[in-house]
Amino acid sequence: MPNTDIALPVPLTPPAAAPAPANPARRPVLKPLRPRRLPQSRLWPTWATVVIQLALLLGALGFWQLAADSGLIDSFFWSKPSAIFATLDTFIVEGDAGIDAWYTFRATLIGFFLGTAAGTGIGLSFWWSRNYAAVMQPYIIAFESTPKLALAPLIILVFGVGLASKVAIGTALTVVVSTLTTYAGVKAVDSDNERLLYSLGARRWQVFTKLVVPSVLPWGISVLRVNIGLALTGSIVGEFISSQHGLGREIMYAGQTYDIALVWVAVMVLSTLSVIMYVGVSWLEKTLLKGVKR
Repeated sequence: MPNTDIALPVPLTPPAAAPAPANPARRPVLKPLRPRRLPQSRLWPTWATVVIQLALLLGALGFWQLAADSGLIDSFFWSKPSAIFATLDTFIVEGDAGIDAWYTFRATLIGFFLGTAAGTGIGLSFWWSRNYAAVMQPYIIAFESTPKLALAPLIILVFGVGLASKVAIGTALTVVVSTLTTYAGVKAVDSDNERLLYSLGARRWQVFTKLVVPSVLPWGISVLRVNIGLALTGSIVGEFISSQHGLGREIMYAGQTYDIALVWVAVMVLSTLSVIMYVGVSWLEKTLLKGVKR
C-alpha cells in the first residue's frame, strides 16, 4: 500500500531570547583627578614685611637697653643703644663719618670691579688653549689656597698705607673666585654647538664672541654678590693694618681705646654701606641677566 502519511508543516517559532545575565557588581565611577597645585605660601604685602622687620629691630634694641640698665649684661663690654646713638650723633656731626665711609666705599668698589674684570678675563682666556689652562690651573689653585689676609702686611709695605693697598687686597680676594667660576663656565660650553659653528665656516674668534662669551656670562654674573663681600673684607682688613681713613681704622682705634659704643657705630655704618652695595650689585645682576636672555 502506498504510504499515506502526510508531513504536516512545523510551525516556525522565534528563537528563544538569551537569558539575561545576572546583574554584575556595580563598579565605582572614577572621578577625574584634579591637578594638584604646588603648595605656595601667600606673600605678604611689602608694608607688612617692613613693619615686621622694624618691630624685630626695635624689640631687639629695647631688650638690649633694658638688659644693660638692669645689669643683666655688662654695658662696659656690650655698651647699650642709648650710648651708641649718642656716639653716632657725635660721629656724624663732629667726626669724620662721611670721609671714612667714602674711603671704604671707594676702595671696595675699585677692588670689586678690578678683581671681577681681571678674573673673568683670565677665566675666558683658558678657552683658547687647553695646554695654557693646564699649566696655569695649579698656580691659580695654589693662590686660592693661600690666605690672602696673611699677605696683607706685605701688600701694605709694597703699595703703602694709602688707597692703593686696600684696592690691592680687595682685588686679590676677588680675582681668584672670578677666575675659577668663569673657567667652570668655559668648561661647560656645549661642544656640539662649537662643532656646528665651525662646520658653518665660523672662525675661532667668532665662536668665542658668539658662543663662549654669552654662555659664560651668567657664570660671571652669579659671582658678583660674593665678590662685593670679599672686596669689602679686603678693604677693612687693609684699614685694620694701617690706614689714615676708613671704617676699619675707626673700629681698630675704638677697640684699642675700649670705646665699645664707637665700635658699634662703625659697625652700623659699615652694615648700612654693605646693604647699599648689595642692592646695587643685585640691580646690576638683574640688568645683565636681562640682556643675556634677550
